Amino acid sequence: MDSEKEKETQEFYERLKKELDLSTAWPALYLYKFIVPTDKENILRVEEAFDCMGAVIKTTKSKTGKFTSISVDVMMKNSQEIIEKYIELSTIKGIISL
Repeated sequence: MDSEKEKETQEFYERLKKELDLSTAWPALYLYKFIVPTDKENILRVEEAFDCMGAVIKTTKSKTGKFTSISVDVMMKNSQEIIEKYIELSTIKGIISL
């Protein structure tokens, strides 16, 4: 079952890379959107992943305060760099990439 999930994830990133390459002139501004369980550690890990990249990061707590949405506007060199950042952040427990 894990290998099936890994295959789906790999196929998703391959499709995303193709779409980005067809629709984008590099370097380009890219908007990442994430939802994480509200926890200082989770939010800090996302912020640190974009440290020293000139990113503009906005956070908004949900009405209940259980979740925080994080928007990151950042200049990226190419589609592979975008994919690598998604993979890096996928290790955060409970993160959802939009």
